[in-house]
Amino acid sequence: MALLNKNRKSVGVIGLGIIGTRVAAGLRHAGFNTCVWNRTPRPAPNFLGSPIEVALECDVIQLFVADAKAVMETIEALAPALKPEHLIVCNATIGLEGTLAAAERVRQIGARFLDAPFTGSKGAAEKRQLVYYIGGEEQDFLRAKPILEATSKAIVQIGAVGQAAVVKVVTNLISAVTVQTLAEALAIVRRSGIRPEALAEAIESNAMRSGVTDLKLPAMLTGDYVPHFALKHMFKDVQLGIEIANKLELDVPATSTVGGVMYGAVMKGLGDLDYAAVSKLYENHTPAPKPAPAAAQ
Repeated sequence: MALLNKNRKSVGVIGLGIIGTRVAAGLRHAGFNTCVWNRTPRPAPNFLGSPIEVALECDVIQLFVADAKAVMETIEALAPALKPEHLIVCNATIGLEGTLAAAERVRQIGARFLDAPFTGSKGAAEKRQLVYYIGGEEQDFLRAKPILEATSKAIVQIGAVGQAAVVKVVTNLISAVTVQTLAEALAIVRRSGIRPEALAEAIESNAMRSGVTDLKLPAMLTGDYVPHFALKHMFKDVQLGIEIANKLELDVPATSTVGGVMYGAVMKGLGDLDYAAVSKLYENHTPAPKPAPAAAQ
């Protein structure tokens, strides 16, 4: 481990996946002493031997682990070293119940907790352009704010712990449904014998154009499904959204349908690809040689 500069604030990052690795780099770029840990060892600066070692060096610790189970396991691993001055910043997307359970466990241990999921995939993290949604007490937010600002373009205060988690999940539902519809539209265009690039050209000046279509349609057109946000993780978030809706006795047919499609895609071995890979489900159905007949006038 490199020697830390004790004149600079130390921040811990646990979970060195696509986002955590880049957030740690962004924090180092901003001048923070950044201590990291991952279940699978990585060749990263200040990679420590355990979560406890991270807690001994850092009072503020960001969690970028995969799911609610991993969050709780990490909290338990940190527990022996946590003190009242520690602030656990949960950046994982784990839904309402998972977030509330994690916050309660941290409270029982005697430390502080901030609900801070983010939006933005690999490219945004590399450019330090994430957006954080915040749920928690003002004092905890203000303490974490300079750290979060180092890797973000915006921070949105939502409300209490758990409320940011809900907003994060529902925004991912919009992305999931959009990408599924985009895959269907592209399949229809190809099956109709229309050059696929025409869809991109049409969307460019269409009101439904969005950041999601700008990111994911080019990937579908080229078949480049290197993961910026893995399908298995989006499927997990769709499941969380359905779970929240069920608790509220809300029917969410579009989300439920997309969840079923994504489950099928994961079962076909596409889970580690970008979630735009739902388009691969249509690859064996294109193109038809003749255009569709004109509608009757």
